[in-house]
Amino acid sequence: MQEVQETTTNVNGYNLHVIQSTKYKTVNLVVKFKAPLERETITNRAILPYVLQQGTEKYPNARSLRQALDALYGAVLSIDGSKKGEQHILTFRLEVANEAYLTNETSLLDQAVQLLSEIIFKPKADGQAFDAKIVSREKVTLKQKMDAIKDDKMSYANMRLMDEMCKEEPYHLHVHGYQEDLEQLNESSLYHFYQQLLQEDQMDIYLLGDFSNKQVEDTVTKYFVRDTSQSPLKQNRLAQKQIDQVQEIVDKEDVQQGKLHLGYRTNITYNDEDYAALQVFNGIFGGFPSSKLFINVREKNSLAYYAASRVESHKGLLLVFSGINPADYQKAKDIMIEQMEAMKSGDFTEEQVEEVKNLVVNQFLETMDHPVGLIEVLYHQVIAASDLKPEELLNKVKNVSKEDVVRVANKVELDTVYFLTSKGGNANA
Repeated sequence: MQEVQETTTNVNGYNLHVIQSTKYKTVNLVVKFKAPLERETITNRAILPYVLQQGTEKYPNARSLRQALDALYGAVLSIDGSKKGEQHILTFRLEVANEAYLTNETSLLDQAVQLLSEIIFKPKADGQAFDAKIVSREKVTLKQKMDAIKDDKMSYANMRLMDEMCKEEPYHLHVHGYQEDLEQLNESSLYHFYQQLLQEDQMDIYLLGDFSNKQVEDTVTKYFVRDTSQSPLKQNRLAQKQIDQVQEIVDKEDVQQGKLHLGYRTNITYNDEDYAALQVFNGIFGGFPSSKLFINVREKNSLAYYAASRVESHKGLLLVFSGINPADYQKAKDIMIEQMEAMKSGDFTEEQVEEVKNLVVNQFLETMDHPVGLIEVLYHQVIAASDLKPEELLNKVKNVSKEDVVRVANKVELDTVYFLTSKGGNANA
């Protein structure tokens, strides 16, 4: 693997990350705002991506903004919010053609950086308030998105698992916000919050593409300047939960297929020495079609339409997802828990460890082949305040042994079993 050439400087009130690469024909500009997950701010942060995409001072409506993007050879803009560990992240992405591959365009990067700066710092506003019509319209859009989550039963079951498992921790907060908070916000209060975000969030800008580092640094610093007097960023402390008893939660809805989700505490996060082994552990347990969950729950016993697991790297959670016949709840749950016990006792082969290590490495390289994926991989270091580089993490994965995986398995603790079942379903769940 070729080493990623990332240079990071602190300028103008933000961290500027420049990654020079000849692999891509486009230039990717990504701006990230990071702040602690808080109930008081989560709904404001949820609606901002919708409002900011609807117009700027210079391009006062969505149509004119779209035309401005089209004029940049079809530049692609996206804005979204997500949570990583106990942090909430707002991400602005702009992908634009590399002017080096165009015959008659020499200022495309300059125009693209200027446009993204305009979207972030100069939204369509009326004095100290956003445009009232835009905010009103986007409140309706966000409410529809909140309602739609309940229709997506897999997402809904995952949300409910987090509600119960992390109820005393910031991580339980809903990334789409809350309807009661949405009703109270208006164009003035949202604008006030947005100004506060611009001053107080940690801001990181990534530029990835084939260009001169000096050229892009000059371009970005020309258009991106923040108030550097912001207060030190508040940090949520990662909570350590003592599990005295596994809790079982059952919800009943009008569903045909039950959703059985298990929440485990791994007690391992991105910065820990065992993080690479945790990735291999998850690959053997439930991360791939060759995993224990898939083979034993779905293939051998035909108990699940799907069964898989994934790791939340910055919260230290292992989440198991399955879709089952409601009548199979107890049997499916027992077999899933048996697979975890098999992992703890080392009931897997050295060959499986080697096979999964290759799968984890290939999956990681595949992610890094895409510019958005590469930037997300690099941003793990910011979230975790870590200097662990991608190539170092890959080497750690390659060196994981069976003993490492067993040690990780014995750190994993079942916290919550969540079951979404039919209203006439299993009463003993």
